[in-house]
Amino acid sequence: MKRSSSLLPGLLLCAAGAAAAVLVNRAVPTLSALLVAILLGVAVTNLVSLPTIFAPGVACSAKRVLRIGIVLLGLQLVLGDVLRLGAGMIAVVVAVVAGGILGSLALGRLLGVRASQRLLIASGFSICGAAAVAGVNSVVEAEEDDVATAIALVVLYGTLMIPTVPLLVHLFGLAELPAGLWAGASIHEVAQVVAAGAALGPASLKVAVVVKLARVLMLAPVVVVIGWRMRRHHSVEAGGHRPPLVPLFVLGFVLMVAVASLHLVPAAWLPVVKTVQTGLLAAAMFALGLGVKVRQLLGVGPRPFLLGLLSTVWVAGLALSGVLLVS
Repeated sequence: MKRSSSLLPGLLLCAAGAAAAVLVNRAVPTLSALLVAILLGVAVTNLVSLPTIFAPGVACSAKRVLRIGIVLLGLQLVLGDVLRLGAGMIAVVVAVVAGGILGSLALGRLLGVRASQRLLIASGFSICGAAAVAGVNSVVEAEEDDVATAIALVVLYGTLMIPTVPLLVHLFGLAELPAGLWAGASIHEVAQVVAAGAALGPASLKVAVVVKLARVLMLAPVVVVIGWRMRRHHSVEAGGHRPPLVPLFVLGFVLMVAVASLHLVPAAWLPVVKTVQTGLLAAAMFALGLGVKVRQLLGVGPRPFLLGLLSTVWVAGLALSGVLLVS
């Protein structure tokens, strides 16, 4: 009881932040509730000194609430939609995620970015933004500064991609279909893909979202592989804590994908489930935003920022090459 009561202030704070973000999204649909939640968290933590009483609940939101939100995110993924992309585009998605992570890790090593930080940046930029950063961090348990930096970079460079991709599409003379494929395969956050896709046209938007959700689906195998490598690393340490081979939230995510693909959830329930999922992820993003201290972020130096820029260009280049090849 005492533990539950200690969580309450922080949970209520994150719930309030999520509610505010959802209201902003309702008023301005082009602004994602999750991105607004991150920015609100960043604003609050840098403008107000929060009492330590909020810390336990905020930590719970950033981990447990986030995992529940990721599990429910699986209900938005229908395997039939992904399979309709065709074998070629599915191969491109796999190549973008795998190649994006490996290439970003190599670039980070060359730049001298520490291992945990470059892994979080590589995962966020290659899979699905802040949710991927947090999902991978649940396995690697990186320093708070590394998580905050990776999330801030996802917001920064992903937001810059919203006007950049439509501009490049125009310069390259891409038709709506390949333009949408490229947007979905290259931009970091789902919400950022929606914003860019809307600027490209309705046909582009539809296919961009499906491609992006296919990248989201890759979160599960990536976390499993990282968890396996972490277990191997910890197994050589006497008495060291070994992370689970497959985290429970990943199993839950996969289960929800199966439920959605088999259409086991009544259609009338899906909007309610999506609202709950958005609220949970918004609360988690607000909590993660509270960890982004501008002074600390400026103190990390230029290397992570350069890695973010290079990773963005690398992932976008891989995606464009793949789309042009299969188109």
